[in-house]
Amino acid sequence: MKLKDLKGIFHKELDPIYGKEEVFSFFFMCLESFYNISRLQLALNVELSITKEEQEPIFNALELLKQEQPIQYILGETEFYGLPFKINTNTLIPRPETEELVDWVIKDIKADNKKDAISILDIGTGSGCIAITLAKKIKQAKVHAVDVSKKALITAQENANLNNVDVQFVETNILNTKSLKGCFDLDIVVSNPPYVRELEKQEMKANVLDNEPHLALFVDNDNALVFYKAITEFAEENLKPNGQLYFEINEYLAEEMKNLVASYGFNTIEVRKDMFGKYRMLRAVKINRK
Repeated sequence: MKLKDLKGIFHKELDPIYGKEEVFSFFFMCLESFYNISRLQLALNVELSITKEEQEPIFNALELLKQEQPIQYILGETEFYGLPFKINTNTLIPRPETEELVDWVIKDIKADNKKDAISILDIGTGSGCIAITLAKKIKQAKVHAVDVSKKALITAQENANLNNVDVQFVETNILNTKSLKGCFDLDIVVSNPPYVRELEKQEMKANVLDNEPHLALFVDNDNALVFYKAITEFAEENLKPNGQLYFEINEYLAEEMKNLVASYGFNTIEVRKDMFGKYRMLRAVKINRK
């Protein structure tokens, strides 16, 4: 079958669900993943084809896309901050706003021009995208990462190996950080914990609700900052003076987050908008009491 004909099938079957542009992207992601054929290669040779025996994986992908399964889970991989990551239904799909948070951390570290070793802890690491990217981009960083899910940590370790970085992964519940106290003398704590309230489910797409792990997404309506409180308390006790705390946050709870971290002795609190104009990132500095 010629690939141009296959592309036509993708558009016919999927455009009503996703729209033409997204289907266009899905098709070329499949070509790259299954057959190592780039968009440029097809543009240069419109007569490229695959044999009947080679068609199974891409038609399987087409059927799963019709069921609104995320393309990243179908392919088992994605890209984050220019790095490759394996993912599965035990881990959240890394998102652009998390890349922006990581970029903020990296730029702050480079702006400080520190040459000494930097100790970083990523809480709720999932696929390991935050911890691994920081380990890859900040050569002097000693990076630790924790998660409650053993299966997620297995994937995170695979991703660390894939990207040739050393990250110390620990299985623990971030609501019981007593098990970690005294284990770190940290320069930076960073976290993208669960923060979507149950009442906000209606705003989410079906492919997220039906496929991504709810354990990593949702919190009770009446206790939305439960993870942030535990992490902030841990950070206050384990960060060095002038250490920095970075969070990805719920866009509707920015003021509540500022008040929370301030109540634990953090100052120089900054909340930033993401590329979509939503308040999704916070940075705070631990007060130097010396």
